[in-house]
Amino acid sequence: MDLLVLPDGSVRAIYAEEIDLGLFGSPCITRASHVEPDEKGRWSADLSPVKGPVLGLFDHRSDALQAEQSWLEANWLTTTS
Repeated sequence: MDLLVLPDGSVRAIYAEEIDLGLFGSPCITRASHVEPDEKGRWSADLSPVKGPVLGLFDHRSDALQAEQSWLEANWLTTTS
C-alpha cells in the first residue's frame, strides 16, 4: 500500500486494509471512481471523481479494476497531481 503525504499534512492512498488509516487521524475516505457494467456486461472505470477519464470497455470486471488502479497510481497518487 502506497501512501502519499501532501505538503498540507494530509495523506492520499488507494484504499486497502494493509495499514490502519485511522493511525493518521480521522480518515476521510472518498470514491475515486465508479467501476460499473454496461447493458452488454462489459465494464468501465469512470475516474471523473478525481478528474480522470473513463477507461474501458473491458470484458472482465477484474480488468477494469486493474486499469483503475494503474491509472490512479500513475496519475493521482503522485506528487504532481
